[in-house]
Amino acid sequence: MSDFTLLNTKIIATVGPAISSFEMLLAMAKAGVKVFRLNMSHSDQEAHLEVIRHLTRINEEYHFHVGILADLQGPKLRIGKIKDQAIDLQTGDEVIFTNTPCEGTADGIYMSYELFPKEVAAGDKVLVDDGKLIFEVVDTDRKNSVRLKVLFGGILSSNKGVNLPDTLISLPSLTDKDLKDLDFLIGQPVHWIALSFVRKADDIHDLRERLQKAGHQARIVAKIEKPEALKNINEVISATDAVMVARGDLGVEVPIEKLPGIQKEIVRRCIEHSRPVIVATQMMESMIQNPSPTRAEVTDVANAVLDGADAVMLSAETSVGKHPIRVVEAMSRIIAETERHYQPNQNRLPKLSKDSETFLADVLCYNAVKTSVDLDAKAIIGMTTSGFTAFKISSFRPKAEIFIFSSVAHMLSTLNLVWGVQCFEYHYDHISTDELMNKVLQTLKNKNLLSRGDIVVNTGTVPVQKEGRTNMMKISVVE
Repeated sequence: MSDFTLLNTKIIATVGPAISSFEMLLAMAKAGVKVFRLNMSHSDQEAHLEVIRHLTRINEEYHFHVGILADLQGPKLRIGKIKDQAIDLQTGDEVIFTNTPCEGTADGIYMSYELFPKEVAAGDKVLVDDGKLIFEVVDTDRKNSVRLKVLFGGILSSNKGVNLPDTLISLPSLTDKDLKDLDFLIGQPVHWIALSFVRKADDIHDLRERLQKAGHQARIVAKIEKPEALKNINEVISATDAVMVARGDLGVEVPIEKLPGIQKEIVRRCIEHSRPVIVATQMMESMIQNPSPTRAEVTDVANAVLDGADAVMLSAETSVGKHPIRVVEAMSRIIAETERHYQPNQNRLPKLSKDSETFLADVLCYNAVKTSVDLDAKAIIGMTTSGFTAFKISSFRPKAEIFIFSSVAHMLSTLNLVWGVQCFEYHYDHISTDELMNKVLQTLKNKNLLSRGDIVVNTGTVPVQKEGRTNMMKISVVE
């Protein structure tokens, strides 16, 4: 096992050809990956199914409780096929984008969004290939075609992504492809589903209703990639289960110099709302090819840790990179060193509110963390079936270890995304709360996670069989 299995900040790795075998996935889990991301934009459902089976086997045989995050493609706009593979566009050129399928030339380039001519206006910017090419709308016939001027040219090749930072598009958050992928995922043991290009809380409500109707337990990650999401950020955070700062498209949709401040503000607000938050995109990009990261990448990862992010995510670095295990090991070393200097901002932690329907449990979790500080406790131990205790205790960012026990295996894998949470499965039926806590302490002692004389703060529900909200706290000294 890795020396970095007890990091507070979790590592998410995107699965691709470089790590899709059982052996590589197991090696990545041993290296410290807590959650594996399936990018539904790439590979087919059969390939994703094989990965899910590998990860399920790893959890069953090795008891790692790794999480599975399925990332829906969302309404990603793209140009179509380009004739002769590419066009060299010069600054000042004019081109036509059309919603009529065609092989692209300067006289007509297919754009996958049917309402594009209707929804853009003169002066709107159109960014292609992550902003490498920039166009400005000259005019539109509002039916089939849009004339654009090239502001910054370059080589335009087939199927590149398109961003419309000045345009409010009316595409639904779940496309036809997403609905087909969702039908597939509903039959699989995935723990998190990421919704791309979220704009408002209703986008999340729609996905949640579909999951609830299907009886699926997956939690929702709202990917922040659009300016509209930033305008509605509080309602989006309140509606979702977790948030991803998806810096790829977000960095194209907003002025890039604003991105660091936006990232920090989203992380702060998520912690205040007790919502896990992921920082993603280009964190260790150079390691797709190189055996070590740049100094800037080291600082980028460290800053996410110092901000208090629950998780940092690797994309192409692990999906197609040359050094997937080395990149996880390098990221783990950065996290481990940086966490020695992490001091949570006490003014930005969750506030207690009597208006909250979970107020009593909130107070207990808050005081469990406060007591752990007062006593310099080694650990806070929680029992959960819904995950509430783990989410809430984690959001107060305690110095003590967070050990969470549950009889629900799916929940343990879900919680492996959450800051500081270490997960353990238990099946102790028909025993008292005191007996249960003693068995839990013994389990942790056997794993060398607790020693004689350690002070721990236990939380739980009395009676234990009720499985309700947290209503009990007890201080114990390990014998």
